Amino acid sequence: MDFNVKRLAADAGTFLSRAVQFTEEKFGQAEKTELDAHLENLLVRAENTKQWTERIMKQTEVLLQPNPNVRLEEFVYEKLEKKVPTRMNNHELLGQSMIESGNEFGPGTAYGNALIKCGETEKQIGGAERELIKTAAIHFLTPFRNFLEGDFKTIQKERKLLQVKRLDLDAAKTRVKKARMADKNAAEQEMRMTQSEFDRQAEITRLLLEGVSSTHAHQLRCLNDFVEAQTTYYAQCYQYMVDLQKQLGSFPSSFSNNNQSSASGTASISVPTISVSASLPSVSAGHGSSTASGGFNELRSSNGSRKARVLYDYDAASSSELSLLADEVITVSSVPGMDSDWLMGERGNQKGKVPITYLELLN
Repeated sequence: MDFNVKRLAADAGTFLSRAVQFTEEKFGQAEKTELDAHLENLLVRAENTKQWTERIMKQTEVLLQPNPNVRLEEFVYEKLEKKVPTRMNNHELLGQSMIESGNEFGPGTAYGNALIKCGETEKQIGGAERELIKTAAIHFLTPFRNFLEGDFKTIQKERKLLQVKRLDLDAAKTRVKKARMADKNAAEQEMRMTQSEFDRQAEITRLLLEGVSSTHAHQLRCLNDFVEAQTTYYAQCYQYMVDLQKQLGSFPSSFSNNNQSSASGTASISVPTISVSASLPSVSAGHGSSTASGGFNELRSSNGSRKARVLYDYDAASSSELSLLADEVITVSSVPGMDSDWLMGERGNQKGKVPITYLELLN
């Protein structure tokens, strides 16, 4: 019982000491230990990454589902860990209405047949849109959300702990200055201990913050996947509409707007037909389906080295990384235990980690 009381008293004293130090700093009455510039820059970069990740996620969700009520409903189902009920999207609803009206007017009539064909195409576009949303959720939104709910929360926790250790250190420094000669040795010993704890926590925080470079490299791969999914979607939609245009063009000319044929002095508008390959790109289920990824996988399995061209400029975030300039050629190799998003790069006597998303392997 006495031990618990003493423990509570000690905790209360520590809390009070931190509160006093914090208040005096705010009023400029106490000195404050500043973090080194590199750590400050890493903190700013992490905070910017968090803010822009949230903003990109929000706008992507608006793009994929413009209806705010549906987004709210999906959010509630997700929090309740229940399956979202399947509903037709706008293209599918339009397609269903066209097909039903076409059957009402009669599939044997030109108008009814055209409505049915348009409705079938709208439903195809709706299916492609559904696949785009599914792919974007898996390969783009989920990794972004995982960073916010996982890595960044860990960074926040360690950053708060670093702030606590700094307050303890500065409070100890203040006690050393105010200590009488008889108490000075004990105060200095306490200061050295708090300095050690602060340095240890600063190193832990720095290592976590430097990991944001890996987050950027991974999110770049996710961005490539999202662009590939959009490319597939828009190519499919274009192909569906080109095919529909050809089908409608086969209807009798009497089906066309009479005003168009009787108008005089008005320039006719022709829609150009652009050749689209019948074989449309497909979105892979994972990251390793592309040719580039295959080359990197072969490099890792062979434990050899390859020449690679740098696609974009890259500024090293730590001494273990290598800064890159666009279009330069470097030598890259795999190191056992290294993250799959990185390789070891060499340029003359310089050596360091480089993100694979900034590289193109050369033959």
